[in-house]
Amino acid sequence: MRKRGLRGALAADTELGAGNVLARVLAHGADPDGPGLTFDTAVDGHPAETPLTLGRLDERVAARAAWLHEQGVRPRDPVAVWATAAADMVLSYLALARLGAIPALMNGKLRPEIAAEYIRRLRGVGVLADDAHTAMLAGHDLGVPVLGTPAQAGTGDPATAPAHYRHHPDDPIVITHTSGTTGVPKAVLHSHASLFAATRHLLTMPQAQGTTRILNALPAPHTATVLMVNQALGNRAQMFLLSEQGGERVLDAIQRWRPDGVFGFSVTWAELARFDLSGYDLDSVRLWFNTGDASHEPHIRRLVAVGWHDTVTRDGVAKVPGSVFIDGLGSSEMGHSMFHITHRADTDRYGRCIGRPYQFATVAVLDADGEPVPVGEVGFLGIDSPSLFRGYWNDSVTTYRFRQRGWYLTGDLVRADADGRYYHLDRAVDSVDAGDGRRFYTALSEERILAACPDVTDCTVVIVAEAGVVVTDVLLELTAGADEAEDRTERVRAALGPDVGATLRRVVPVRSADIPVTVTGKVRKVVLRERYLTEASS
Repeated sequence: MRKRGLRGALAADTELGAGNVLARVLAHGADPDGPGLTFDTAVDGHPAETPLTLGRLDERVAARAAWLHEQGVRPRDPVAVWATAAADMVLSYLALARLGAIPALMNGKLRPEIAAEYIRRLRGVGVLADDAHTAMLAGHDLGVPVLGTPAQAGTGDPATAPAHYRHHPDDPIVITHTSGTTGVPKAVLHSHASLFAATRHLLTMPQAQGTTRILNALPAPHTATVLMVNQALGNRAQMFLLSEQGGERVLDAIQRWRPDGVFGFSVTWAELARFDLSGYDLDSVRLWFNTGDASHEPHIRRLVAVGWHDTVTRDGVAKVPGSVFIDGLGSSEMGHSMFHITHRADTDRYGRCIGRPYQFATVAVLDADGEPVPVGEVGFLGIDSPSLFRGYWNDSVTTYRFRQRGWYLTGDLVRADADGRYYHLDRAVDSVDAGDGRRFYTALSEERILAACPDVTDCTVVIVAEAGVVVTDVLLELTAGADEAEDRTERVRAALGPDVGATLRRVVPVRSADIPVTVTGKVRKVVLRERYLTEASS
């Protein structure tokens, strides 16, 4: 079947959902010798960075499903998966979904005590963990047994795997978790239908350029990787999944694997901005796709200056220097980015603009009572979308705390303009009420500093309100060779503007390692606030 015909057939398939994409793609006649997935580690003796065909991928998933079934895993059984390799996470997800079980994918960088508590709260039937993470769990009360390692699961006999579970649209399909700013992250539940809603919509649209050979630089346990795997399988695209997403690792993979599209979080683009990209061969890249937090203008501008893209001219399609960057705003709970905006080298709509909503999403800007605010005013972002998560696993209190008048409250502060475009100012928890109807925004402040200071590759703004006094501390990550001793206070103050600039207490050059981040790269500003309040009082 031609790819365009296959995509249309998949979009119209009412049985298709996030739990059976691999099986349904094969059922619709996709070539078993066509592209499956490529991993950066070996899979059951199959060499690293060598593509698994679609048929071979299905076989390796069946082997794991057979082994897990032998361990007693059954439909709707939650099973935690804690490992580092992308192959371990993705293949375990596909195998558990085949059984109708519920994989709970965990970021490998969680602290052991946090991971153990998270597993206890899942109230599942067992844990799959690689050797390193099995050792980290030793001595912790998990409430469930460690079933084995993902590598052991690969020793199953694919011929004995049970028939693929037939999912209902409402069946739970996967539990991922939020990055979390403090404590145990929230367990985000998606269903067979909800986690496929955005993919089904995209399958009805023309396939975007830069989506035929994809480098996945998203964390493997994240909702976004599950989405991208299903999209790649449905598009019959080639996808190479990285287990580690540091800037140097991503640049090396681009040069060797030659993708036309790179998918990642804003933290990866910030890391790439620390490198002189002119020294790398990035000519294969046509598309950079960002989800999670919206990205900053200087990071985007560095990326769109390399690579190339197609554009339509009077003489036909022409290859134009400079790549395309699609930005947006998404989270585990949203089930996909809710917004999109396209940047090229010659575009200039920045200032934290996240563009317009996707057609499948309805959005609103709300006040504290859940009522819409006028165009141009800042409010809380509310979302209604078929892609939304089903709730927080075993935590209905938190689930309903973020629901109001039919909207899911994302925790973001945004505004809309008269043209229907949206702008992301901050996460609500990171903003500060400065009194007199004023509110200060850390993310917007960071955008302004980066735009004004070319010798700064990234920055973190921490605003603290204590005893009625607002103070602002700015941490700067400098470009290579920049003078750390230079006093940048007045430059930063001018960039912040008169209101926030008047509260500036100090500007401190730091290294990226000095900034506490969550497992998905979000800066833990709550921790930084506590640190600075302690320092200020001592």
